[in-house]
Amino acid sequence: MSKDSLAQPADVIRPRHVGAPIKRTEDPRLLTGSGEYTADRKPDRPLYVAFRRSEQPHARIVRIDTTAAQAAPGVVAVFTAEDIAEDFKPVIPFSRMANYYATPIMPLASGKVRHVGEAIVAVVATSRYLAEDALELIEIEFEPLGAVSRSEQAVADDAPLLHEEAGTNVLIAREFRKGDVEADLKGAAVRVGGRFEMTRKAPLAMEPRSYTAEYNTRRSAIVLYTSSNIPGIVRDAISESLDLPGSRLRVVAPDVGGSFGSKGSLYPEELLICIAARKLGRSLKWTADRLEDVSSSSQAFAEIVDAEMGFDENGVAIALQADVLGDVGAYSIYPWTCGLEPVQVVSFLPGPYKIRSYRGAVRGVATCKPPTGPYRGVGRPISTFVMERLMDLGAKALGLDPMEIRRRNLVRAEEFPYRIASGIIWDKTGFVECLDAAGKAADYQQLRVQQAEARKDGRLFGIGIASYAELTGIGSRIAVAPGMPINTGSETAKISIDSTGAITAAFGVASHGQGLETTLAQIIADDLGARFEEIRVVQGDSDAVPMSTGTYASRSAVLGGGAAKHASALLRDKIKRVASHLLEANHDDIELSGGKAIVIGTDRTVTFRQVAKAVYSDMKTLPVEAREELSASYTYDPINGTTAAATHIAAVEVDPATWFVKIHKYVVAEDCGRIINPMIVDGQVHGGVAQGIGAALFEELVYDEDGQLLSASLVDYVIPSAAEIPDMDVVHVESESAVAGGFRGMGEGGTIGAPAAIANAIADALSPFDIDVNLLPMTPERIFRRVEQAKLKAKEKS
Repeated sequence: MSKDSLAQPADVIRPRHVGAPIKRTEDPRLLTGSGEYTADRKPDRPLYVAFRRSEQPHARIVRIDTTAAQAAPGVVAVFTAEDIAEDFKPVIPFSRMANYYATPIMPLASGKVRHVGEAIVAVVATSRYLAEDALELIEIEFEPLGAVSRSEQAVADDAPLLHEEAGTNVLIAREFRKGDVEADLKGAAVRVGGRFEMTRKAPLAMEPRSYTAEYNTRRSAIVLYTSSNIPGIVRDAISESLDLPGSRLRVVAPDVGGSFGSKGSLYPEELLICIAARKLGRSLKWTADRLEDVSSSSQAFAEIVDAEMGFDENGVAIALQADVLGDVGAYSIYPWTCGLEPVQVVSFLPGPYKIRSYRGAVRGVATCKPPTGPYRGVGRPISTFVMERLMDLGAKALGLDPMEIRRRNLVRAEEFPYRIASGIIWDKTGFVECLDAAGKAADYQQLRVQQAEARKDGRLFGIGIASYAELTGIGSRIAVAPGMPINTGSETAKISIDSTGAITAAFGVASHGQGLETTLAQIIADDLGARFEEIRVVQGDSDAVPMSTGTYASRSAVLGGGAAKHASALLRDKIKRVASHLLEANHDDIELSGGKAIVIGTDRTVTFRQVAKAVYSDMKTLPVEAREELSASYTYDPINGTTAAATHIAAVEVDPATWFVKIHKYVVAEDCGRIINPMIVDGQVHGGVAQGIGAALFEELVYDEDGQLLSASLVDYVIPSAAEIPDMDVVHVESESAVAGGFRGMGEGGTIGAPAAIANAIADALSPFDIDVNLLPMTPERIFRRVEQAKLKAKEKS
């Protein structure tokens, strides 16, 4: 389809929905308790599942005795790995990446367990309470094999192997290289570096993972309702594993109470509940409690980065090298592989900056913890943290303002498209524009004056900046590179008008809080010329379109929106062809607006309902050859994807009595291309920054040396409350991208920029003590200990 076919006639004034702050159509049902979540499903006479999970971090399963559990009241069945061995094939998250070992995904632990919380036995009973009572009757004998709780420990020569067949605990290893890093670092005027770390995080969505498998006896079919953002991927994986054709397996993600990435992978429990439903011929339900969710869902971050950067005498970055050690947990995840998080750290590390030479090496190592998987930002929060700390360290060494050193190194407008040192290509976007807009919105110079005044009073006041770039809406050229088992580079939209004139738009994307029902309808309303309120958006259903992958990686607006625009253009032409017969006018003289076909310059119109009636019901109005189904489908592939960017500025104060950090000011200038709905964009920024604040100051999954999780509840795992989240100034820089609609993704940006901006602000605030901020979260205890160490060093020197 030509680019012109997506354009609108210049002489027709049409109502615009894209760009308008339309209230989310989802909210009335969600805010009034009328939403339907997976746990709300009420199949006929359902059974309930509970899991006996491992309390051992790494052990061989010697014996399992389920005799007493099987005889317990209400128990219908008890399953171990041995009981279901013939009912499925392991799911393998394969990839063509070199130096990668794909661990098989099993419904239940087989042979041995590799982390605390791994499911070993499934009990099916007439109620969840009876199922959990029966768990206590199961006897399991273990042979401990030695815990591997830290990534440095996992790579030691004498470390126990979690996967003996791999021959190593290093499950993934990659390196990116450009230029002569060693020579450029040697010739640099200034070299800065250090060891940086972000600890493990829990995505902690409001709704824990939940699955309901509804069994249809007549068809021997299953409908799996799942709190997932990838229902299409889940359907295809389970279909292959259970040798169950897609016609007998439907996967639906109804309303989903958040994901942040953790619901974006296939889980063993999804396999098990479908296997059990088929074996028993009954419907089954399972919803995780908070402890299960934290200890068995995929987790985030957990990387250590040794990095060094060299600058010339003018503050221009010339060389960067980094060695990353990523703790990927016990298993690879499907379909993303265990390389998802750590490999993206090194591939995105150069960020929006021009760097002559680069070497980034990464190892992802297995430990006795749940797998790391997608989490809002995926690898970029720590890569941005490292890069932005290096920028500030370089500015300090060279006597430059942090704003100025970034301006000297950012890719500029005339340099796009720009291939960074790791090979990623940035299309034209507003790197410098975001920096300038954020500085203006924050009144940066006045902030520095305010800081000077505060320091005269002995206050620990700091200002931090973070600039970043992210690849969004990735197309096939990028998605195919890791050689994964699925196509993530395209998305399908199917738009239909039925015999009543009602418009239904089906997509492969799956909303888990982004407001897709609203934004996609806004696009269709403009491009089809329909009434916004008459468009029904169907998403999160594997039956909606032939192939769906779901929602992740800031792709829905770019790929789903692009597919919507193209499908709308195809359907618009069909409507105009029918209307040309009804209105006895030339096709090119008809425009669609407000749910009507209008002859330009006249008052002659027909509604979409009248068009539909002529096509489907009235056999006299149209010639046979003019009757065509009012439906259009389009699969959109943006090939490379597009770049989003932002600059965050934070002003904080550290309280010397409690060492708590208070955020006084927070500014975000972001470029997500053409904005579909500014109210939703602002909400995404606010939510992302809130999570980023959690990563910077509060959230940490703490494991002891024996692989036991010490922060498994919301008593110990601290998340920010409303009181800790500041008011935010959000500035929009709308540079249209080359993809359909000019949209860029932006759902992950807040979590990427906030940790780095706050880390730099804390370091600036603590500069009187000459303290480096190289570990997040910077809790009050950590700040206190570092200040005490700094005071002790100063005392020893004097």
